[in-house]
Amino acid sequence: MNVSRLVILVRAPPHRSVLRGFASAVPRYDDSSSAKLAAADPPNPLKVNMKPSEVVAELNRHIVGQADAKRAVAIALRNRWRRQQLPDDLRPEVTPRNVLLVGPTGCGKTEVARRMAQIHDAPFLKVEATKFTEVGYHGRDVDQIIRDLMDVSMQLTKKVWTEKLREQAKVQVEERLLHLLTGPSSKDKSDSARAHDSFRDMLQQGILDDQEIEIDVPLQNNSSDMGGGDTLNPNIVAMSDLWQRVSSAGGGKKQATERKKVPISQAREILLQVELDQLLETVDLKKEAIMAVEESGIVFIDEIDKICSSRDSYRSKSTDASAEGVQRDLLPLIEGTTINTRHGNVKTDYILFIASGAFHTVKPSDMLPELQGRLPIQVELKGLTEEDLYRILTEPVANLVRQQVELLATEGVTLVFEDAAIREMARMAAKLNQTVENIGARRLHTVMERIMEELSFQAAESEGETLTVDVALVQERMSSVTQKLDLSKFIL
Repeated sequence: MNVSRLVILVRAPPHRSVLRGFASAVPRYDDSSSAKLAAADPPNPLKVNMKPSEVVAELNRHIVGQADAKRAVAIALRNRWRRQQLPDDLRPEVTPRNVLLVGPTGCGKTEVARRMAQIHDAPFLKVEATKFTEVGYHGRDVDQIIRDLMDVSMQLTKKVWTEKLREQAKVQVEERLLHLLTGPSSKDKSDSARAHDSFRDMLQQGILDDQEIEIDVPLQNNSSDMGGGDTLNPNIVAMSDLWQRVSSAGGGKKQATERKKVPISQAREILLQVELDQLLETVDLKKEAIMAVEESGIVFIDEIDKICSSRDSYRSKSTDASAEGVQRDLLPLIEGTTINTRHGNVKTDYILFIASGAFHTVKPSDMLPELQGRLPIQVELKGLTEEDLYRILTEPVANLVRQQVELLATEGVTLVFEDAAIREMARMAAKLNQTVENIGARRLHTVMERIMEELSFQAAESEGETLTVDVALVQERMSSVTQKLDLSKFIL
């Protein structure tokens, strides 16, 4: 975009006399400084260098137990960094050791993936295997995984570079405001510099923030956000982007602008975004995003057991478009292939794949043998015990007990949980998991909500009071559930 064409007009400012006095003393803004500021080449922002112990320590703040899974994930992340340090002749030979997490529902498999996405500053994508169908059937094919990962990488790369260039853009905005507000420069350089500094102080102190000015800014072009992005042919999208760039070139159609009358404080934010967009044009975001995906990308495939069939029903379910066919389509993706995306071709040879599944009705050996071989590291997660459930209620940074305390604190209510009550809640959750259905830590949400239902309802009328959750309250609120469990054994 051509920022030099931005037009700013001052409309009856309250400091008219000050502006008139400085108008001939402030030098003109040199637009060439934009290229000088953008010439600096910061280091690659997508660099991961966390030690395995640091990754495990961070996961321990949010996840209880499952030490084997945490260690496997931490080692896999560290190996990404180690590979980057290898000599050029050896680096292409080292491929990721993909991981398969096996464990019952609610034991922490998905939580490991969610926390990894928060602590890992490289492209990360979590998908469910059941959302994809075999190539040739209606639905999303597995190639869409890499396209979505590439979109994530583009957003991440742009975000990182935006933060790196923000200070440069702020300098540009300040100089542009000074230039456009004060007009041409004076021949007297000493008076010009003195007036320029004085006027800069006025801007920095906010004296001129309330002045309304009119600015012409480019209209946001939403034509590239075409509907149906999940299934749109990437070649069509790429051609659309190319046509837009050609049309907006120097000899093409002039970019549409919109005139806005805003205070200088708001104009500063608008111009900041314009300057950031101009500086980002000097960076090859697509190239860096593709490199980040190919070298540091991670894909977490959840519910992979749902696309497996047991040996007994193998033949009857082999025609399922969401079962064995998806497994076959995953083989080249995990082994290494090239996927065409709207941003360019992406190689998957060095992308780390982590799969997980409960495997209640099937076994890991029911997967295609080729897929088993591409997930060489298998980690079994243990089911949660009563003690684990108690620790989940108390140890994580954002545990359920603390969440309830903070929620009621917004109403001016002090909520206190006795330790014995917390242990009783863990015991009730463990009992329900054993007798009804084992859903792991998710059972704690059911127990907590049932206990807090009446307290939460009355909290708005209990400002200033202290409410205590003890064993008696837990047993009273859960009595109807436990009574049903006790009677169920007599039902034929």
